[in-house]
Amino acid sequence: MLALSLETAKTVAVIAAATFVASGALSAVLIKNIVGKVLGAGLLAVIAVGAWSQRSNVENCVAAAKVSAGQIAAGATATPVKCTFLGFEVDVPAP
Repeated sequence: MLALSLETAKTVAVIAAATFVASGALSAVLIKNIVGKVLGAGLLAVIAVGAWSQRSNVENCVAAAKVSAGQIAAGATATPVKCTFLGFEVDVPAP
């Protein structure tokens, strides 16, 4: 049978508690890093989807700006170009 003295039991308890605290702190740091990376990847995915969904608006805006530039080159008065991007209206200045 294993017999422990009171001092040995106290020492083992202190070592066990310190081990649990250290492993808890290490786990917290690791979880924080993982959660940060997951949130960062999620944010980048949202930005990518938002930009991808606006590509047709950007293409239409470029086409309208080219027409306006062609009008200026022909000597006519250019029509102002207004584009929408992410729901905001943007005025594109004439070249």
